[in-house]
Amino acid sequence: MELGISSFGGVQPDGAPGRATHAYQRVQELLEAIRLADEVGLDVFALGEHHRPDFVISAPEVILAAAAAVTRNIRLSSAVTVLSSADPVRVFQNFATLDLISAGRAEIMAGRGSFIESFPLFGYDLDDYDELFTEKLELLLQINRQEIVSWQGRHRPALQHAGIYPRPFQEALPVWIAVGGTPASAVRAGKLGLPMMVAILGGSPERFVPFTDLYRKSAQEAGHDVDKLQLGINTHFYVADDSQQAADEFYPSYEILMNRIGRERGWSPLDRRQFEHMRAGGPLMVGSVQEIIDKILRQHELFHHTRFLAQFIEGDIPHRKMLRAIELFGTRIAPVVRKELGLAER
Repeated sequence: MELGISSFGGVQPDGAPGRATHAYQRVQELLEAIRLADEVGLDVFALGEHHRPDFVISAPEVILAAAAAVTRNIRLSSAVTVLSSADPVRVFQNFATLDLISAGRAEIMAGRGSFIESFPLFGYDLDDYDELFTEKLELLLQINRQEIVSWQGRHRPALQHAGIYPRPFQEALPVWIAVGGTPASAVRAGKLGLPMMVAILGGSPERFVPFTDLYRKSAQEAGHDVDKLQLGINTHFYVADDSQQAADEFYPSYEILMNRIGRERGWSPLDRRQFEHMRAGGPLMVGSVQEIIDKILRQHELFHHTRFLAQFIEGDIPHRKMLRAIELFGTRIAPVVRKELGLAER
C-alpha cells in the first residue's frame, strides 16, 4: 500500500489585490513539506484545487511542477482537479508537462469537487453538474489514450483529428476518480476500471465498506480484473509525539475549518466532544504514532486499499509541527505499516 499526504493549502486570506504575503508563505511551506515527504520516503503528495480565499491552491499542477524540481521519487498528484469546470485538453497538457518535468511522476485525481465556486467562475451551470463531469472525463480519457483525437460533446467545441501535445513521459497519465460516497460515482469508477479515491471525512469507516464493495462489483461486471484495481482512502490526519498533544494541537484548526464550512452548508456546530468521538471510533487519524499505525492497519483490514492519503489541515498549527508530523509519518509510521503488510521499504 502506498502512503502519502494530501493538502488543500489552507491559508489566512490576505484580503488585498496584491502583496499576498500569507499566500506566498503558504506556498513556500507547501514546497518544503513536499520536499520533506520525499526525503522521508513517502510515496505521494497530492494538492487540491479550490477557488476560495481560505485555500491557496487553484492551480495544483503549477505548485507540483515547482515541487518536481526539488524532489526525486515522490509521486505528484492533484486532489482533486475539478474536471467539471475545467477544459480536459488543458488539464491533460498541464499534467503531461508536469510529467515531463518530474520524469514520470505526475497523476491526475479527477472529481466534481466538494465546493461549487469554480462553476460560476468559469461560466458553467450547476444544473449540468453530473453531465459536465461525465462528458469531460470521457474526453480526458480519450486524450490520454490517443495522440490524435476526434470527439464531440455538448459542453465543449468538437475536436476533429486534433493532435494533443505534449505527450507525457509515462505511457499514459494515471487518472484517479475521487468520490465522496455517492453510489453512482463508485459504479462509474468501477465500470471504467479506474483507480478510485474515497474521502472518509465523517461517519465510521465501516459504513463505507459496502461502497467500496460496489466499486469492485461494478468493475468485475464490466470485465475488469478486480485484483488489479487501485483503491485509495483519504482521511484527516495529524500525528504528534503523544496522543493528547496531537489532539490539543489539531483540534483548534479543525474546529475552525469544519464550522466555517458547516455554516455554509447548514451543518450542526462541531465541538470538542464530537471531535473526540470521531478520533476514537470515527475516521479521524489524530493521535500518537502507535494509534495512527493501528488505525491505518484497521482500515486496510476493512478496505484492502492500495493507497492511503493523510489529509493535512494547516490552519494555525505552526509549520515546524506540521513538518514534525510528516517526519513521524515517514520515519516511524510508514516503516511499521509496510512491514505489517509485507511491503518493501521505499
